[in-house]
Parts: sequence; C-alpha cells; structure tokens
Amino acid sequence: MKDAANPSVSSPGAEVTVNKNSFRLAFEVGAEERYLVAKDLEGLLDKVFSSLDSPPTIKVRTKKFASYYKKYLSLLKSGIDHPRINDLIGIRIICPFIEDLSVVENMVKGHFEVVEVERKGNDTFKEFGYESTHLLITIPPDIAERHRPAGCDLAEIQIRTILQDAWAEVEHELFYKADFNPFDAPMKRKLAAVNASLSLADIVFQEIRFYQKQLNNQLLKRRETFYQKIEDSTDALLFSGMPVQAPHEPEAVLADAEKGSIDDLLLGALKAHNENRFKDAITSYTRILELRPDEMICSLIYKHRGMANFAQSNYQDAISDFTCAIDLDAKSNRVYYYRGVVHSVLKEYQKAIDDFTSSLGINPYQAFCLFRRGQAYYHIGDYPQALADCEASLSMEPQNETVQKFRSLLHDKLKM
Repeated sequence: MKDAANPSVSSPGAEVTVNKNSFRLAFEVGAEERYLVAKDLEGLLDKVFSSLDSPPTIKVRTKKFASYYKKYLSLLKSGIDHPRINDLIGIRIICPFIEDLSVVENMVKGHFEVVEVERKGNDTFKEFGYESTHLLITIPPDIAERHRPAGCDLAEIQIRTILQDAWAEVEHELFYKADFNPFDAPMKRKLAAVNASLSLADIVFQEIRFYQKQLNNQLLKRRETFYQKIEDSTDALLFSGMPVQAPHEPEAVLADAEKGSIDDLLLGALKAHNENRFKDAITSYTRILELRPDEMICSLIYKHRGMANFAQSNYQDAISDFTCAIDLDAKSNRVYYYRGVVHSVLKEYQKAIDDFTSSLGINPYQAFCLFRRGQAYYHIGDYPQALADCEASLSMEPQNETVQKFRSLLHDKLKM
C-alpha cells in the first residue's frame, strides 16, 4: 500500500529519478489529517503527564514537504531503496531535569505501543551531537480511525531536557539546514565547548534539584514534629489540665555536617532535628549563624534554632531566637505564630494574643492561628472572643475535630 511515507519512485539501473510533483501530491494526501492526529496525541499525552508535579512541555509538529523531500533524497543517495520516513508526525517532550527523562519515557511506554527506541548521543556531528531519546510509537487505533487518511501509522516522540532541546534547535539551524558546515578546527572546538557547557549545566541543575528534594523532605518532617510538640504542649493543657512531659532525647552525637558549606550544615542540622538530636541541631544552627550569612538566611536559621529549643523545652531561648528572626524579617507570619505558642506554653497569654494577632495581620487565612489565639482568650476568661476565633477557624476548616471540641467547651462556659 502506497502512502505519504512511502510514495512511488523510479530507479532504472544505478540512476535514481524521483518525480517531485508526484511526491508532493502523495504527501499532501492526509496532510490535514496528520495535523489532527498530532493534536490528539498532544491532548492524550497531556492527560498522561497530568499526575506529575512538574509536567513536561509538549510540542507537536507535522513534517513539511520541503523537509520531507530533502530527507527522502538523502536516504536514497545513501543507498537505501524505498526509504520509509516515520517522523511525519513528531512530538517533543521537554523535561526540566535529567531525572524526569526516565520517568517520562516509562509513562509513554505504559500508554503507547512502542515499536522502536533509539538513544541518540554523539552520533550526529561527533563532538557536538545532542543527546535525546527517540521513541517510535504506533498511533492508537481510535485516533487513527478518527482521522483517515493520515498517510502514516507511526509517530516519533523525542524526549529531552530543556537544555538538550535548546542545543538541538541550534544544531538543526547550524548544520541540518545549512549547505555548508564549518570545518575549521577552532570553530569546532567552540561548538564542542558550548555543548559540553550545556551538558554540565544539566548535571548541575539535577544536583541542585536533588538537594532541594532532600532539604524539602527534611523541612516537612521537622515541621510535622514541631506541630506535634505544639499540640502536646497546648491542647492537652486545655482539655485535661495535665502537664506535658518533654519528649525523651537520645544521647547526642555529632551532627551530620559539622563542617562544610551553609547548605551542608543546614541539611545536617535538619536531619539531626528530625532524628530528635536537638542539641546537635542547635550546634549546627549556631555554627551557621557564626558564618554570618545574609539577613534572610539568619532569620531562617534563628527560626529553626528556636524550634529546636522549643522541642528541648528551652522556652526562653526559643523566644529569644524567634525574636531575632522577627527583627530580621518582620513579615514572617509563622515566626510570630511560633513565638505566640511559646508564650502560651509559659502562660503569658496576653503576649501570645499579641503575637497571634501580628501573625494574622500578615496572613489572616490561618485557621490554626485563630484556634491558638482563641485558646489564649479562653485562658484569660474572654470566652466570647475565644468563641469568635473558634468559629472563624472552623469556617476555614469545618472538619477539624479538635476545634469542634473546643467550641463545645466554650458553649458550656457560655451556657449556650
């Protein structure tokens, strides 16, 4: 069966002749349908990648006749009889980071029939070839049936990082479209250096991404344990009147990164913090402050050290750290909230109310902060204001059982 990917060609003896007009007519059959197939594939891939935190960028194109004809003649000249061109429909999946490439490739393989995988490296122009993974997929039957005659049953998917794609675009303009390519050795070295720089940048970006994930995971764990300490120190007092014991701390060992960069020290401090090695964490936080980073970093470190001191029940030290953090960054609603919690634990309820109010002044959409301020109002006997904060908190988080329980307690106090 003849189609746009394999039109007729006359090849008498060693001389190859091609009727360009016949080629164009065969190519144009199904051109519009190929575009519709490409758009359907783009929509399908969008759905496939929608579950990813950072979905890749998808670009689709259908091959133009001039490009198709040039490629066909080139393959004929190379000795391939009746060459079949399988990238009439091309799709680029452009990922932010190197680690995303394998994830995206596996997702494509899980949703499409893949008939060929090609990993391009330095095979195009030796020292300045780009890296890319090419997958040849079968067009899903429902899409193919919907848009007949498209003149092809396969599509090519190229998977690259942003920087790999940038290099491929430039390389395409410099070499593929050009009639004359540079052969001067210095020029070749410059091109090789640019490609190497882009490859190195991809690797560095991936390393930064990996570090960010480690840091974010440690921050999340640290925040969860801190909030649990808050609940243990405030809610238990509110509902049972029983004192809360500070959690047992295992014997301290040296923090993971006593020496090194600020990033290394912070990651080591957070790991120690999350493992309840609070003394080690405090030591590492202090070491970072001794390096005198800029004010925003200092504010962040004071906040973390204050949280570690709070976990140790070193309440005055925690207040001092949170105050230093506020002095350096007065717009941090969380630090006002944290200091307010410590004041609440120390039964300094008016100071706690002032801090909670400052926090809500920066960000009024904090259900937990309204609840804590309501607790403080309760302890000074201002039940109407406590109920107002409680209701405001529930309007944001109506399913919060602890706040519901607090509202019942207030209703009893107010005989409602």
